[in-house]
Amino acid sequence: MDAKKKNALTRFLIWRAKHISNKQFVYLLAMLIGFTSGLGAVVLKNATHFFQHLLEGRLVQSYHQAFYFVFPLIGLGLVLLIIKYGIRNKVSHGIPSTLYAMAKRKGFMKRHQMFGSMLTAPITVGFGGSVGLEGPTVATGAAISANIAKLFHMNQSTRNLLIGCAAAGAMSSIFKAPIAAIIFAVEVFSLQLTTASMLPLLLASITAILTSYFFFGSDILLPVKLADAFSPADVPYFLLLGLAAGGISIYFTSTYEYIQKGFDRLSKPHHKLLVGGSLLGGLIYLIPPLYGEGFEVVNSLLEGNPTAVLKNSPFEIDPQNFYMLIALLMGLVFFKIIAASLTFGAGGVGGIFAPTLFMGAVLGHSIGKIINHLDLFGAQVSVTQFTLVGMSGLMAGVLHAPLTAIFLIAELTGGYELFIPLMITAATAYTITKYIHPHSVYTMELGRKGELITHDKDQAVLTLMDIESVIETNFIPLSPGQDLGHMVQDAIIKSNRNIFPVVSEESTLLGVVLLDDVRPVMFQRSLYHEIKVRDLMQHPPAIIDVDRDKMKDIMQKFQESGAWNLPLIKNGKYHGFISKSKLLTAYRRKLIHFNF
Repeated sequence: MDAKKKNALTRFLIWRAKHISNKQFVYLLAMLIGFTSGLGAVVLKNATHFFQHLLEGRLVQSYHQAFYFVFPLIGLGLVLLIIKYGIRNKVSHGIPSTLYAMAKRKGFMKRHQMFGSMLTAPITVGFGGSVGLEGPTVATGAAISANIAKLFHMNQSTRNLLIGCAAAGAMSSIFKAPIAAIIFAVEVFSLQLTTASMLPLLLASITAILTSYFFFGSDILLPVKLADAFSPADVPYFLLLGLAAGGISIYFTSTYEYIQKGFDRLSKPHHKLLVGGSLLGGLIYLIPPLYGEGFEVVNSLLEGNPTAVLKNSPFEIDPQNFYMLIALLMGLVFFKIIAASLTFGAGGVGGIFAPTLFMGAVLGHSIGKIINHLDLFGAQVSVTQFTLVGMSGLMAGVLHAPLTAIFLIAELTGGYELFIPLMITAATAYTITKYIHPHSVYTMELGRKGELITHDKDQAVLTLMDIESVIETNFIPLSPGQDLGHMVQDAIIKSNRNIFPVVSEESTLLGVVLLDDVRPVMFQRSLYHEIKVRDLMQHPPAIIDVDRDKMKDIMQKFQESGAWNLPLIKNGKYHGFISKSKLLTAYRRKLIHFNF
C-alpha cells in the first residue's frame, strides 16, 4: 500500500473511531460482505453456465459423445496451468480452507484466495468436473471478508464473525434461502449465536439475497411446488429413508477420504491430472448425468421425470423398464462421489455441497419409486417428497448439518409441510453417520489434528489460543556438571523463580532443579564443591512439546501432573516454561473475546 492510500485509510479510521461505533461499523461491513458474496455467486454461476452451454450444448450435440471424455481433461489441464503460472499459489478447497483459516490462521486469508476460486471453479465445473460451486463461492466471500476485516484492523472474533457473514451471504444468494443460510454459517463455522452476532448475519444474508434478485430475478436453483400433503402413515418410510441416507453418507465420507489418500501418494500434479482426469472422463462418458453440478438432473427428478437421466446415455435403456431405471439411478448415487473425488484428486476446484444434494435427491427418488412399485400394504408415497427429504438426509449425514438440511428444504418448498419428515430423516441420518464418522467431510482433517473449532466452547477457546503467547523464557538454565556453589551464585541469587531447567551443551532438556530441594544444603558451604546439579536434578512431572501438543493437551498435562510450571521443548530443544497461572489468564481473556 503506497503512502497516499495509507494516509487516506488512516484518516478514515480516525474519522470512523470518532463518528461510528464499532458495533455500527460491523453492521456496515456485514452488508458490504453480503453484497460481495452475492456478487461472487453471480459471477461464478454465470461463468460456469457459459462454459457448460458452450461445450455441452454445441460440441456434444453437434459433433460426438466422445467429447464427454475429453472435456474434463481439458478443463483440469487449464486449471493446473492457471494455478501454476497465473495464481502461483495453491487454491485450496472452499469450506475446509476457510475453516483452517479460522482455526489456525486467526481468521486471516491470503489475497489470492479472493480470486483463485473464481478463476478455477467455473472451468472445473463448466468442463465437466463433478463438483459444486457452493464451496468456492463461500471461500471467495470469506477471503474477501477476511481481507476487508484486516484492512480495517478488526480483531480475531470480528474477523471470524465476518467470515460467517460471507458464508451466510453466499448460501443465501445461491439458494434464495436466507434463514437456512444463517443456520449454515452457525452450524458449519461454529459461530456463537448471540445477539451481537445475529444481526450481522441477518444483514449479510438479506443483502446477498437482494443482490441475487437484482441479477437473477426470481429464478430459483431448485424450483419446486409440493402437491401432496404429508401423511403420518408415511413416517416408517421416512425413517427407512433416514437409515438409507445414513448408510450412503457413511459411504460418501469413506469413499471421499479413501480416494483423496490415494491421490496424496502421487507427488506430481500432472500425474494426478492424467490419472484423475482420465478416470473422470471415462466415468462421465459412460454416465453423462455425472457431468458438472447435476442440478438439471435434480430438477428433472423433482418434476417427476426420471427419464431425463437417460439423456446422451451410450446405452440403450428402456425408460419403461422399472428395474433398469432404478439400477441407473442407484448407479448415479454410488458413482457421483467417485466422480467428485476424482475431480478433486486431479486438481479441480469445487465443493461437495452440490454432489451431496445430487446423491440425496436420486436416493430419495429411487426409494420413493421402489416403495410405490412394491405396493407394500397398499402404500403409495409422494416421490417428490422423498426426493426433497432425501436431499436433507444426505446433507445432515455428510455435512453434519441437520438444521441446515431441514430449513433449506423447508425454505425451498416455501412452507413447513415437510417439517416432520425432514426432522425424522435428517436426525436419523445424522445420528448414524456421526457414530461412524465423528467429523464431517469439511472438518475431518482438522478434527483428526485437534485443530477444529467446534460448538464446545472450551475446545474452541483452547484451539484459538496461541502457545507462543504464554511461553516464559526468564528461567536460568543449569548444566548437569555444575557444582552447588556456582548454582547458588550464578542462578539462585540472580533469579526470582523457584525452578531451574537442566540442559546439555546441545540445549537438550535433561531435567529440572527445584528451589525447595536446594534450600537444605544451599547454606552449607562445605558442600559447595561436592554436590553437583545432577545430584539435585529430577525429572519434570510432564514435558510440553510445542511441535505436537495442542492447547487441550497442555491443559490436560497440567491437570494430571498438578504442577504450576512445566518445561517446554521445541524441535527437541529446551525452549522455556509455561505456567498454569499465565495459561488460565490467557484463557479467560480469550473466552471474553470469543463471545461475539
